[in-house]
Parts: sequence; C-alpha cells; structure tokens
Amino acid sequence: MQRKTFTHKPVSFDLKLEEVYQNGSRLYKTPAGIFPSVTTVVGWEKQQFFSEWRARNPEESKRVTSRGTKFHKLLEDYINNVDIDFDGLHSTQKALFSLIKPEIDKIDNIVALEQPLYSKTIGLAGRVDCIAEYDGKLSIIDFKASSKEKRESDIDNYFAQATAYALMYQERTNTIIENFAILIACEDGLRQVFQGNPLQYVRHLSKLVKKYKEAHYV
Repeated sequence: MQRKTFTHKPVSFDLKLEEVYQNGSRLYKTPAGIFPSVTTVVGWEKQQFFSEWRARNPEESKRVTSRGTKFHKLLEDYINNVDIDFDGLHSTQKALFSLIKPEIDKIDNIVALEQPLYSKTIGLAGRVDCIAEYDGKLSIIDFKASSKEKRESDIDNYFAQATAYALMYQERTNTIIENFAILIACEDGLRQVFQGNPLQYVRHLSKLVKKYKEAHYV
C-alpha cells in the first residue's frame, strides 16, 4: 500500500491534563481549574440513549469501543509516519483504513496530534484528534469509525466538539481556525466528510455547556 510521508510542525504547549471522574462525568485537572471533558458535555443530552443501548447490546458496545480505539491508534501511527504492517491488520481495520486513507492523505503540516487542550473561557478540556492543514486549510480534524452512514442532523455534537477545540486552540495560540473536517469511515463501505466553520457553532456549543452545567449544578 502506497503511503504518504507527513510533515509535522508541532506547536508545543507543554501541557498534561489529569483525568478525574465525578458522578459519572469525566473531568480534567488543568492549570486553570477542573473542567469537564468536551466529549462529556457535547454528548450529555444523548448520554441516556447510548447508556440504554449499551445495556441492551453489551457485546456490540464492546466491539464498537474496541474498533474506535484501534482505528484512532492506526491513524495516529500513520500520520506519525510509523511503519505499519497493513497486511497484518484485522480485516475490519484494514477496510476502514483503506476507505478513509484518501481523506487522511489530504492532511499535512500537522501542528497537533492527540494534543491536550483546555479553555478557561468556555470551561472545557479535552484531547483533540488532529490540528493540521486539510486540503490546504488549517482545520480541526476528527476521525470517526461508524457502523453505518451518519446523517448531519444526528451529529451536531461532533460539530460542537470541533468548535470547542478550535476555541481552545485560539485561546492558547491566538490563532483562529476557520474550518473543521469530520472524517468518517463506515463499515457499510461509505466514506463521509463533514466540513464547516467553527464560528457558526459557537452558539450551539454554548447552549450545550449551559444545559450540562445546569443539570450538574455547576
């Protein structure tokens, strides 16, 4: 399999975040205080639905979680120019990677990969998948594996998550990021790319943060 060699131009934050858990929520200890994780907050409204689904489908839940972890690690290694035994990959991972590879190869000049970030302004913390140029535009890039096609109306939490990382990066570097790219490889053979301007989702993110804090008396 022909592979690309990626250029890395990392922005150093020298930042480590410690995970803590309270009342089922994941939080991070940051230099500015303890903040809830981005994924916890933007997915909070859908949490009950997925909790019930996991309870009804424990084996599939375990498989999907494992699939996502391995998928992210594979893409991280690929972007880090690590030698990968593609022929030795599990068939599902190989199929998902082959599907998403054309989009991954549009990435270059990586400034952050699995980078911890936080924002005192929005009171959130987390670890961004990737910040790099995607098709020539500096972007928040998120990698997703899915069992089936995603409808845009069902993944507004993905857009809010990308917006949060854009705001965190801006707070740390004074650099405005005007694009996000959600790259999804589906087991049914479909590849999806959703792009947008984070600034268009700031209000939506603020609503999600407010609802989470009201529910948790923060």
